[in-house]
Amino acid sequence: MNASGYHPPPHKALQLLHVSRQLLILDKPSGLLTVPGRGSEKSDCLLSRVQDEFPDAMIVHRLDMDTSGIVVMARGPRHQRALSILFQERKVTKRYEALVDGQWAETREGEIDLPLIVDWPNRPRQKIDPIAGRPSLTRYRVIGEDPERATTRVELSPITGRSHQLRVHMEATGHPILGDDLYGTTQSRAKADRLLLHACFIEFSHPDTGKPIRVSSPPPF
Repeated sequence: MNASGYHPPPHKALQLLHVSRQLLILDKPSGLLTVPGRGSEKSDCLLSRVQDEFPDAMIVHRLDMDTSGIVVMARGPRHQRALSILFQERKVTKRYEALVDGQWAETREGEIDLPLIVDWPNRPRQKIDPIAGRPSLTRYRVIGEDPERATTRVELSPITGRSHQLRVHMEATGHPILGDDLYGTTQSRAKADRLLLHACFIEFSHPDTGKPIRVSSPPPF
């Protein structure tokens, strides 16, 4: 029994979406840390699994443990630097899909511009703070509805990359993501046995050639 409460999914095979000498793009399962957590019981993660097959793999960005979908890794420090700069300069297009609670009554597409800051007494939770929060912008688009379950499928495009940004912004609209233990309601948590948030698309320029790389991953929900 893992005393930490961390129970990563079994390691069967890497879900590789792109492989080259410069970088790897993978599909991370929900429930798996992107990088090792604190303590040996949290050493099993996407990075360690990838490095078993690609020892030169290095992290560029992360997904929350409970979020599934696309993760980019560099091969070697030179490409890690180049790819990290693309992310820092917001030259990477990312899209997510989420199933959220309730039927969407607001505008079918728009922006959520709410500054975020860590909620220190309740970390790792984040909170909205108009004074001290860091600028946080998410674009959204409604792409489906299920009136019987009272849920809505939304496409989310984070313009900034704050921790838990999409989860907090969805909660702020009154439509928490299904299965979200940190920000959901009793009702929204009961509608799914995992966080229904998936990184489904990424686009950026190849660090060597400058040619566009576009990778998609359909959500498993």
